[in-house]
Amino acid sequence: MPVPDQSHARYEEIFSEVEAPFAFVDLDAMWANADDMLRRASGKPIRIASKSIRCRPLLERILARDEGFRGLLTFTLPETLWLAEHGFDDMVIAYPTADIEALARLAVQSAANPQGAPVLMVDCAEHLDLIDSVLGTGAGAVRVCMDLDAGWWPLRGRMKVGPKRSPVHTVEQAVELAREIQRRPQIELVGIMAYEGQIAGVGDKPPGRRFRGAAIRFMQRRSTKELLVRRGRIVVAVHEFGPLEFVNGGGTGSLETTASDPSITELAAGSGFYAPTLFDHYTSFTLTPAAAFALPIVRKPASSVATALGGGYLASGSGDAARLPTPWLPPGLALDPEEGAGEVQTPLLGQAAGELRIGDRAYLRHTKAGELCEHFASLYLVEGDEIVDEVPTYRGEGQTFI
Repeated sequence: MPVPDQSHARYEEIFSEVEAPFAFVDLDAMWANADDMLRRASGKPIRIASKSIRCRPLLERILARDEGFRGLLTFTLPETLWLAEHGFDDMVIAYPTADIEALARLAVQSAANPQGAPVLMVDCAEHLDLIDSVLGTGAGAVRVCMDLDAGWWPLRGRMKVGPKRSPVHTVEQAVELAREIQRRPQIELVGIMAYEGQIAGVGDKPPGRRFRGAAIRFMQRRSTKELLVRRGRIVVAVHEFGPLEFVNGGGTGSLETTASDPSITELAAGSGFYAPTLFDHYTSFTLTPAAAFALPIVRKPASSVATALGGGYLASGSGDAARLPTPWLPPGLALDPEEGAGEVQTPLLGQAAGELRIGDRAYLRHTKAGELCEHFASLYLVEGDEIVDEVPTYRGEGQTFI
């Protein structure tokens, strides 16, 4: 089914009775992105990254959409326990935890349902010590996943490219951690995860930066080749300590390359559903904008300026201009380089700004996916030319996990 025209006039008509500011998800666009993600996954299941959705009803819809979407990759243990209370299962927590109270609650779940309890992420003996500290004598085994560093280390390790995550990089380090887990009878190793952020999360076609794009593509080709060999060797070595239920890898930006790795049994992705601006600049795929927010125009300080209420929804990261939201509709809007996106007002410049009047709306896109939901209690869901539902975000359900 083709995505309807994404025009300012269309959304203004759809939301004519809704007071801005508000956020929404265009389901036609989201499902088009979902279908493309499944195509790129080449039959391997995709575990949904909950941090990129942060809306329980939408997580339910995505998991019900196609059997190719299987399980959740969550971001905190309290979030995971909350989702379990609402009926979600098959969950792997993507990041380690030091939350003793939540670990104690997980230990109870693991004792009651050893094979269905959430899987913890670990990358060192200290994580194992924390788990052991909440387990009483005779408690059931807590299942864990080993997090590998998937970064690229050229020049014999003198340069390190990729997210600073796990200290486990080599086969020897993975074997050492697997052996440490094996020594602890109440902890069971069931999976391996290796997120190649330097491939999955870095667009290889930055606008106006041709040479940088070429350098990124060179790095990603070399990193993909190196990781294919190293990850495969680690999986074989760790298998000697017992069968693994899964080997997880990838992200929205690397689904097709990660899917081609025979050692991978499942992929992970989340941002691709909403298609934030961070994923606008890749050569291998194109997403359709699916999540956005609307701001009301409340001032006209000059004929070529339209000032919107609020809008300072900056994305986490390195703190550069790329973390600012991007004016989307009507086309031709731009942020003021002096003010950017402000806490209480956002001046919008350009020819299109001259045509906006007080009471109109401007539509902007967030740099990242799920972080948008931290600023709104609900999301309007659009299909065709109508609003079909309004669903709460995590924040709308009173949940703020980070």
